Amino acid sequence: MRFEGLELERYREPQEGSRIVFRDGKMEVPDDPVIPYVEGDGIGVDITPVMKRVLDRAVHKAYGGKRRLVWWEIYAGQKAMDLFGTAIPKDSFTALRYFRVGIKGPLTTPVGGGFRSLNVAFRQELDLFACVRPVRWFDGVPAPLKRPQDVDMVVFRENTEDLYAGIEWEMGTEEAGKVIRFLRDMGKEVREDSGIGIKPISKTGTERLVRMAIRYALDNKRKSVTLVHKGNIMKFTEGAFMKWGYELAKREFGDLTVTEQEVMELHQGVVPEGKVVIKDRIADAMFQQILLRPSEYHVLAMPNLNGDYMSDALAASVGGLGLAPGANMNDQVAFFEATHGTAPKYAGQDKVNPGSLILSGVLMLEHLGWREAAELVVRGMEGAIRDGIVTYDLARQREGAKEVSCSAFGEAVCERM
Repeated sequence: MRFEGLELERYREPQEGSRIVFRDGKMEVPDDPVIPYVEGDGIGVDITPVMKRVLDRAVHKAYGGKRRLVWWEIYAGQKAMDLFGTAIPKDSFTALRYFRVGIKGPLTTPVGGGFRSLNVAFRQELDLFACVRPVRWFDGVPAPLKRPQDVDMVVFRENTEDLYAGIEWEMGTEEAGKVIRFLRDMGKEVREDSGIGIKPISKTGTERLVRMAIRYALDNKRKSVTLVHKGNIMKFTEGAFMKWGYELAKREFGDLTVTEQEVMELHQGVVPEGKVVIKDRIADAMFQQILLRPSEYHVLAMPNLNGDYMSDALAASVGGLGLAPGANMNDQVAFFEATHGTAPKYAGQDKVNPGSLILSGVLMLEHLGWREAAELVVRGMEGAIRDGIVTYDLARQREGAKEVSCSAFGEAVCERM
């Protein structure tokens, strides 16, 4: 076996490339990492090949052939059902654990697939506790904000807890009745005709998310990390998220961070050189902030539900999900993804915008430490959009734009690197 310890039941192991490993807590990336990828359902057949082509071109241009991505297809969604009779073969989980970094197109959960959501299944099975979504504006993209160029934030959304843990009971069931009676015994009145949901937020889940957000801010020279919560109402869940976040920052990054309050009280409003500011905002107030004062925010850390709607709202403020990248990750495994849906009515037409998946590829290159290649892709994207060479979704919003196909947009990106 070429890859020691890779135990596959149905897939044939990669015939070339090397494995990303961790030593002393640090990721070591070879010059030819194996990258498992899921093509995706619907428009995945269009956008995934374009993403691969753009990334390959950038890596070759940046490193003159000394580095390359070794793509290895794994399966999920309808393609997996057709080939293996299951929506996610066990080998797909095994591959991502083993090779550490992967990327996927959009997925639809097939009927009879055994999962409520394939995206959630990957997160839960691999404990990918952080959903990471950078949001920024590209010159030439129609956006509702007057100054969309002021938006440049990275959202760290907790993936495993909060209401998305899916702990709930339907109204009228025996289980819901038991919970209602228990709550009454605890002095909390709940109507009999209620569905019940439980919102767990743990210290463990909070600390590992905030730790990742702060490390990202430090590594990428971001000025602040904002804890977004509804702690004025839910004091022991969302309020605790804020409290534990501040405590973690002081305990583990005390020499590298400073609170917003300390900046005002101890430093006359001037942030000490080289320090990241830790601050917090109430979730509903933060909605105003991302519209009215976006330049004051850089990294946002928040529980699951807040992160869900906040990241989508941010994407809308700069033009929509078509150019919104994302990743689900933990400290050792990172799975990058398009953030939009499968759009099956456009599948196979070479029509849709591949920007979200391409930019998720940029995020992946940055994660690998291949920043030169990542910067080339961004330069190519900026150039194509600025020149008005765009897919139909942007062309219809922009006078004078040249509408091109999905693959032609990829080529335009490559030509402008």
